[in-house]
Amino acid sequence: MYTKEKMTQLEEKVNEFETKTKATLSKHPERHETFFTGSGDEINRLYSPVDIQDVDYMNDIGLPGQFPYTRGVQPTMYRGRLWTMRMYAGFATAEESNQRYKFLVEQGSSGLSVAFDLPTQIGYDSDHPLSEGEVGKVGVAIDSLADMEVLFDGIPLDKVSTSMTINAPASVLLAMYIAVAEKQGVSSDKLRGTIQNDILKEYIARGTYIFPTEPSMRLITNIFEYCSKDVPLWNTISISGYHIREAGSTAAQEVGFTLADGIAYVDAAIAAGLDVDTFAPRLSFFFNAHNDLLEEVAKYRAARRLWAKIMKERFGAKSSKSMALKFHTQTGGSTLTAQQPENNIVRVAIQTLAAVLGGTQSLHTNSKDEALALPTEDSVRVALRTQQIVGYESGVTNTIDPLAGSYYIEAKTNQIEEDAMAYIKKIDDLGGAPKAIDKGYIQQEIMDAAYNYQKEVETGERIVVGMNKFQIEEEAPKGLLRVDPAVGERQKQKIVDLKAKREQAKVDETLVALKAACEGTENVMPFILDAVRAYATLGEICGVMREVFGEYQQSVIL
Repeated sequence: MYTKEKMTQLEEKVNEFETKTKATLSKHPERHETFFTGSGDEINRLYSPVDIQDVDYMNDIGLPGQFPYTRGVQPTMYRGRLWTMRMYAGFATAEESNQRYKFLVEQGSSGLSVAFDLPTQIGYDSDHPLSEGEVGKVGVAIDSLADMEVLFDGIPLDKVSTSMTINAPASVLLAMYIAVAEKQGVSSDKLRGTIQNDILKEYIARGTYIFPTEPSMRLITNIFEYCSKDVPLWNTISISGYHIREAGSTAAQEVGFTLADGIAYVDAAIAAGLDVDTFAPRLSFFFNAHNDLLEEVAKYRAARRLWAKIMKERFGAKSSKSMALKFHTQTGGSTLTAQQPENNIVRVAIQTLAAVLGGTQSLHTNSKDEALALPTEDSVRVALRTQQIVGYESGVTNTIDPLAGSYYIEAKTNQIEEDAMAYIKKIDDLGGAPKAIDKGYIQQEIMDAAYNYQKEVETGERIVVGMNKFQIEEEAPKGLLRVDPAVGERQKQKIVDLKAKREQAKVDETLVALKAACEGTENVMPFILDAVRAYATLGEICGVMREVFGEYQQSVIL
């Protein structure tokens, strides 16, 4: 960007500036001896062309919609259309969640995102003993196709894009969605949406796993194969850094560990005989948005560039769609405070800006009360309005990647890419993400980062407004959303009624066929779909797979 002579002159000027500044500091010291990003990386006092002198514009930054996609995956980005405002919701029963979805659509949400309760996420029906007390608490309870029909009642599945945060039983919930669409007269080739389907991050950070690594990877590649032919518009996996960050990782760890998981999924699909350019265009990613606005923007740009290089150089992808990292963002749940919850509106606004300035394809904004309970309709509306104000009033969507060229942003993008690549190389040396997980490496790195962060908060070195500084006396919160404890009993009765009405011989036949497919090498998706259509329950289907595949045992990390 500069001639060697000009760069030498500039370096001299920067050194002169730093020398003169030392005299100023003796009279007017800075607020801190050292400044750090949200992830704990040291920040220089000044950034200049000296910090990005090795950057080659076309090779490292480039143009939007072109390799290496640093500036975005579409050539016009938000000048064409805004990101999908996909609000994450689900609680209690399918009936209540259906009403929340209709409310969100009425308020301007352009996509649905389904939160499932804990029993559903780990493949148990609501009447299982382990489900007691958890039915409908952190998401909607879905036990069978009958519940899924109610969940999407009055919502035309050929007109909406739906994301489902489901992992171990992702194949079953996808089959239910396909079956609901069939009943609406919508063919599977018209369905648009995403299943999270990222089991590796469950082993790392979230914990809603069922099956061991090998059969889990088989289920994922079976979905890749099935959807490439029958549900071609569906994003077959959302490789998730969100939960890695929620567990306490740094920004660079979020990128490095997430892309390492992505590499493992691509490796598994290729080993199963799939062509990379057949399935890779339907891979998507899911990242967090934290409060350090500029670090977060750089993180998204670094992730795009690094994934493009990995797909092109490591896997030999030829299609531009295979190289373009598309991602959903959710604002950081772990950044919200129960103290002075109104402050969370401001945090979410900053995080929304970070995601948009970083070029996200879809976004969920958390509500102010989520550190206390499930969000109320009023707080959800404010969270959605936050996106709409940024989209329609802030002006940041009127030009592409507006922070590109900032000396700090470009230097930080380079640093995060370099640090993330170092993690990927370490994981490669350990034999890939699944083996690194089994050895506890990734978990330990996240735990260390989380410990350092918490220590800084507790010592006051890191300020969290309203929590460890600027506290006030507050009354107990009022008007929180509470899930009726009777939901569990109502859901149990639904299962009793369903089993009394369905054709049990047909259910048994489909479950026997599914077990044989699991024991063999066939793609299990068609067999799961048959069982779902016969109204076999989630627990029955997952029970068959548990019987064949066994259950994953988490490594103990000390």
